[in-house]
Amino acid sequence: MSIAAYIDNTLLKADATPEMIERICAESVELKTASVCVNPAYVPLVKKCLEGSGVKTCCVIGFPLGMNATRVKAFEAAAAVEDGAEELDMVINVGMLKAGDAAYVKNDIKAVVDAAKGRLVKVIIETCLLTDEEKVLACELAKEAGADFVKTSTGFSTAGANAHDIALMRKTVGPEMGVKASGGVRDYAFAMELINAGASRIGASSGKKIAEGEQAAK
Repeated sequence: MSIAAYIDNTLLKADATPEMIERICAESVELKTASVCVNPAYVPLVKKCLEGSGVKTCCVIGFPLGMNATRVKAFEAAAAVEDGAEELDMVINVGMLKAGDAAYVKNDIKAVVDAAKGRLVKVIIETCLLTDEEKVLACELAKEAGADFVKTSTGFSTAGANAHDIALMRKTVGPEMGVKASGGVRDYAFAMELINAGASRIGASSGKKIAEGEQAAK
């Protein structure tokens, strides 16, 4: 399978314009990436740009801190689905996880899973802020809540993906869930390192560069 098929081509910057969104959509259609991942306001535009291409419309929820009230995350997820989102990447409440409130974190995830109404839900656990034990717990809670993927990072915190965390997450969730590596994935070699460690999806704002790296490696 081509590396592009693993990539959620991502544009989440605050200064992203509609023209920039249209450009990354056109790039993603050409590359045949898995999805284009954007902030909620751009979901209708992305859905329109990707119509009939097979590339999915992906949207972040509770981004980037994950500290919204659960009902707000659920509402945001439902609105994104109504606007055409096919995949949702939600951020957990890291503070509640670190405080040991597993019930809160699980219910927070489940609220988004329920609001997604069958759309793919990826749970961003922000690995750079967690101990290995907390990473395992976050993955277990995401699995129990019915999510489809666990994801390393927002790309907006202190660090991104690494092979150690991907391997740990894969070991925890088993083969039936997806594991998404995101944050700092900027070239083909690193993307492949993460895939070999167990990642089944790559979140990157450098999708074209990664795909070109695959061609150069052939």
